[in-house]
Amino acid sequence: MPRHRIGPIPLSGAPSPAPRQAAPANPRAARNTVPAHLPRPKRWAAAVAALVNLQEEYRAWLDNLPPNLESSPLAHKLQAIAELDLEELQAIEPPRGYGRD
Repeated sequence: MPRHRIGPIPLSGAPSPAPRQAAPANPRAARNTVPAHLPRPKRWAAAVAALVNLQEEYRAWLDNLPPNLESSPLAHKLQAIAELDLEELQAIEPPRGYGRD
């Protein structure tokens, strides 16, 4: 017995196109994400590396600010990010867990 059809019957015998996958809202963020299936120490290292890279981008932005923005709130925020000490985060080695330390 044929299955009950929900919706209109197609006019041709051609298969319907595959549904499109939605593009990520921020393609750069999708590229920098770390898969959840990786072990926590590797995810930690990837997150710290991402923070260090972002800090370098903010430093470059701060270095290239035009003179009229050097005392602006934007410059103060960029300076605060550039002054963060991320070496402490890089020095941390998270536990591997379950007695494998």
